[in-house]
Amino acid sequence: MNNYIYLDHAATTPVRPEVIEAMTEAMKMHYGNASSIHQIGRTSKGLLEEARATFAASINASPNEIVITSGGTESDNMAVVKTAEKYSYKGNHIITTNVEHPAVRRPLNYLKSLGFEVTELAVDKTGLISPEQVKAAIREDTILVSIIYGNNEIGTLMPITEIGQYLDGLDHKVAFHTDAVQAYGTEDIDVKEQKIDLLSVSSHKINGPKGIGFLFISEDLPISGMVLGGEQENKRRAGTENIPGVVGFRRAVEIRQTDKKTIRETYQTLKSKCLDELDASRIDYAVNGSVDYSLPHILSLHIKGVPADKLLIHLDLARIAVSIGSACSAGNVDPSPVLEALYGTDHPAISETIRLSFGYGVTEEDCQTVVAKIKKAVDFLAET
Repeated sequence: MNNYIYLDHAATTPVRPEVIEAMTEAMKMHYGNASSIHQIGRTSKGLLEEARATFAASINASPNEIVITSGGTESDNMAVVKTAEKYSYKGNHIITTNVEHPAVRRPLNYLKSLGFEVTELAVDKTGLISPEQVKAAIREDTILVSIIYGNNEIGTLMPITEIGQYLDGLDHKVAFHTDAVQAYGTEDIDVKEQKIDLLSVSSHKINGPKGIGFLFISEDLPISGMVLGGEQENKRRAGTENIPGVVGFRRAVEIRQTDKKTIRETYQTLKSKCLDELDASRIDYAVNGSVDYSLPHILSLHIKGVPADKLLIHLDLARIAVSIGSACSAGNVDPSPVLEALYGTDHPAISETIRLSFGYGVTEEDCQTVVAKIKKAVDFLAET
């Protein structure tokens, strides 16, 4: 939208022009079913496998370890539920945190209804858990650990490498899953070095199309599919492949992999600019989470004494888009489980937090404008 400052990239990102161009070409020219054996179908199959190789290379995996899905939610569901089902004969204990995305939290609740036992590790005031907490929670019947890579609301980065390497050294196999939907595209991810068994990614968080993502499944951890029907994705995910989506996703990944260092530095600069402007404006605020150990594009702010819903409306009227939590909870009036995990249920931050998230097209001037509008709204609300 023209003249609209968009600071909700953690919810979804605008599709880059290069991605749109690649998808348009695919829709025009590559309409064949990738499961068909004729030449048109084989051409689509070739595009699919080229994309799979690109996705695999981006995390140091093998192409046969990549299952293309409809996005982060399906990837998380498949990783959690099918791993638990696969290894239920070994035990029924799962470890997670109390700040997971609903796409992990709700499948775990489903598994609890089936008799699985779930241990939720409590984060500290910055949203962080320690490897020591995982070590203390491990039992002989533990079969799965699922820990978010970078939090979608406050941005805190978890010690994924340390946890993965610890689990890899255990006497019994414990599968390690991480929801990397927010982290993929800015963080350096190496599933082999980090000893990650399952990793979820979504295209629309990195300026690709919606409705497509992938799940990395280690070749040492064979699990079955959740979507049943045909034998696509090596019998692990049925359904006719979305070739335009795959092509667009691949182009978005190529751009991110080429420019990752620059993109990360740009987002970090934007975050620092916003914090500098906030300090200069004398707004009474606090950062939720960690500034030092966090995703570069997410900034969660407790604007003290100002109801977040009212501030969001004022900013929207000023043509500025921010959020007051996860977009996956849109329409949900319940307080944020992530903020409650940090502060408890009665802290003012629960109802006074907004999230700024940076991305493609955002400038330092935008940050200056946004903070000025926040200051104006804060002053107005203080007078009413």
